[in-house]
Amino acid sequence: MQASKSVLVFENDAERAKQLETVLGFIGQQFSVCDNENFANEVSNTSRVVLISKQITDVGSLIAKYPLCPFLSVGEGHTVEPLPNLIGHLDLPFSYEQLTQLLHHCDAYLTHLPGKIAPAKSERLRQNLIGKGIAIQEVRHLIEQVAVKEANVLILGESGTGKEVVAKAIHDHSTRNGGPFVPINCGAIPPDLLESELFGHEKGAFTGAFAMRKGRFELAEGGTLFLDEIGDMPMPMQVKLLRVLQERQFERVGGSKAINANVRVVAATHRQLERMIEQEKFREDLYYRLNVFPIEMPSLRERQDDIPLLLQELVNRHEEEHSAVVRFTQRAVESLMQHQWPGNVRELSNLVERLLILHPDQIVDVHDLPPKYRHIDAEAFEPNYSPALAERDALLAIFNDEDASVFSDPSPEALFPEGEPEESLDDGWGGVQQLPDEGVNLKELLAELEVDLIRQALEQQDGIVARAAEQLSMRRTTLVEKMRKYGLNKDS
Repeated sequence: MQASKSVLVFENDAERAKQLETVLGFIGQQFSVCDNENFANEVSNTSRVVLISKQITDVGSLIAKYPLCPFLSVGEGHTVEPLPNLIGHLDLPFSYEQLTQLLHHCDAYLTHLPGKIAPAKSERLRQNLIGKGIAIQEVRHLIEQVAVKEANVLILGESGTGKEVVAKAIHDHSTRNGGPFVPINCGAIPPDLLESELFGHEKGAFTGAFAMRKGRFELAEGGTLFLDEIGDMPMPMQVKLLRVLQERQFERVGGSKAINANVRVVAATHRQLERMIEQEKFREDLYYRLNVFPIEMPSLRERQDDIPLLLQELVNRHEEEHSAVVRFTQRAVESLMQHQWPGNVRELSNLVERLLILHPDQIVDVHDLPPKYRHIDAEAFEPNYSPALAERDALLAIFNDEDASVFSDPSPEALFPEGEPEESLDDGWGGVQQLPDEGVNLKELLAELEVDLIRQALEQQDGIVARAAEQLSMRRTTLVEKMRKYGLNKDS
């Protein structure tokens, strides 16, 4: 209940009560007066503003007992300790400016009172518009205020902020929710076809019109018509749309019968319409006809605290399609919160879908994000394997895939393929051509070969370890460890 609808005056001093009545009557404020006997009945079943005398016995406890009611203390008397619902104090003599300002604060207290909106309605809005930040809460509040009205709504905001989601929420929470919600993108339809799309056409109205066709205004009868990207509508169509909004009637293309337009119009655009008016690219009269109740959608960079909630919601939405989920480390989330998001929520949704494809059922860290989303300098985890595994990895890195098969299949057929001389243990690598009778120290021989190849790679890559590791098909950390083991450096 709004404070402007009813004020309760709880004042035992008859003269002061009379002064309050005079001031409240002067500003057109509805009020009623009560005393100790009927005060409890007046405030127990409703939320309303109470003007209470400080001379009332135990006034602080009385205010604390009714947290749903905003109180204004009046006159002199006991000191009242600060309480959340004690909005302010009215000084004597009463002034118009002070009274109206404090009543405005009481309005705000009642408007944002927790639990004021029906839980089911609020829950549906929270599901549609994810976030706990002040910006998105304000959008939800505006939707709640305008949904039950018939005023035209203009939704402003950058591309990808969810303007159609807001339009659908307005429809769902309106008295027209039993009717259709019909969207149309004014920028996606050629100018010569837009009139027919909006208003329909009669049979034979133009070449190719083989039958009568209803337009979006007729299809949205009793519901909501969402005009997306209204800023891209050609000037000639703006004139015709303005006429429909003014007269609530239209005619099909090629027809002469007036058809009533029982629809609610919600428009949206990412363009600066006021600047377009200055450039004579958008009609000023149409702008003010549409801009009855503007709702500005915040960009994602303005509500970065909502990103963790949005990530979870988007993962849930894409889970069924990709049969997978992803989770994020804390520093990955922090990195995403530092991104500027030029594509807004749509860009975030695309990123989540990409990560579901690349890292299904895994935990995503900063280094798993595409490079442009890495805004935190975090070290990548490099596993530390046992020496046996590391040595096997080094051997596999020296030989190509075909040669590496020798280590997994040491049979004579694998060691000496058909047609290849048995004495060829090496293919031009500078090693032995035939095993001597006295044998060799295979470990030392491989170590020498490994050192020689590492030196060659470093020389060819001008001492750049990362490139040398790539040429040898091994991890950079593995190469650094081997260089340390053999006492090598990049200038060796």
